[in-house]
Amino acid sequence: MTNLVLVRHGETVWHAENRYAGISDIVLTPRGREQAARLASWAATAGLSGVWASPLSRSQITAAASAEAADVGLVVDARLRELDFGQGEGLTSAEMNERFPEARAAFEADPGANPLPGGEDPSAAADRFVAALRDICAVRSNGRVLVVAHTTAIRIALCRLIGVPLGEYRRLFPSLDNCALTELRLRGERAAILQYNSPIGAVR
Repeated sequence: MTNLVLVRHGETVWHAENRYAGISDIVLTPRGREQAARLASWAATAGLSGVWASPLSRSQITAAASAEAADVGLVVDARLRELDFGQGEGLTSAEMNERFPEARAAFEADPGANPLPGGEDPSAAADRFVAALRDICAVRSNGRVLVVAHTTAIRIALCRLIGVPLGEYRRLFPSLDNCALTELRLRGERAAILQYNSPIGAVR
């Protein structure tokens, strides 16, 4: 049995305008680095047996402080990266509505079936992310592991693990705050959500 603590990286410079970062390598803001430091303070006493991260720098930087605080190594897994948003990379929702309104409307109606133009298939993204989580559980079969990744990737993975359509991720999980804690317990093929989007100060 493994507990996985899924965390969205710290705030980036695109956060204020809510630009879709996807696979773009965007730097953290000073506030994002402060969030990573608070996460590290939590990690120091959280009983972690490992820390994993997406290869994007915003995740690696966020995770590195926690790995050091918990005195465990940092493992980078490319499967934990964010979705590629194709032509939506770097744009706001309003800008997408101007540039490709029909595709944006289809995405809003069912983001699981209608990725943004040129974007990654959400089903394939969910498969690779969940495969990474299951491999982490195989390596840390009895422990608590921090996984620092990205908002959309985490939410579609949650849908896949609990058996609901991927197109529901924006409705079921409407937001995921930077460096908030979402904890799962995986036992074989079964997944339980122990907490979702919890502020660091609110939990052990």
